[in-house]
Amino acid sequence: QVQLVESGGGLVQAGGSLSLSCTASGRTFSSYIMGWFRQAPGKEREFVASINWSGSITFYADSMKGRFTISRDNAKNTVSLQMNSLKPEDTAVYYCAAKTIGGVASTPTLYDAWGQGTQVTVSS
Repeated sequence: QVQLVESGGGLVQAGGSLSLSCTASGRTFSSYIMGWFRQAPGKEREFVASINWSGSITFYADSMKGRFTISRDNAKNTVSLQMNSLKPEDTAVYYCAAKTIGGVASTPTLYDAWGQGTQVTVSS
């Protein structure tokens, strides 16, 4: 099974930008659909974005469209999330996830593997 490790979280002011990365090891990375999710304290895990194996199809939560960009580099076994125009409500632990069946998806239970998460804090 693939192992996922996120990096790039931190503290940023509102309106700023942050880039997250997720590095995968194990099975062939290009066979996985990848996703980003987030979870704020006291809230359920929330879908952020998903990308297909080639990067040709991306899918975003409505509140992230136009601000966040998901991309992948299969040669480097990484998937990235570029976050712009950050808001305090974007504060959460951000998780990388992988799935092998089907296409891009927003349902957490469809994903087979998860990283440990990285904290993103946006100050007002």
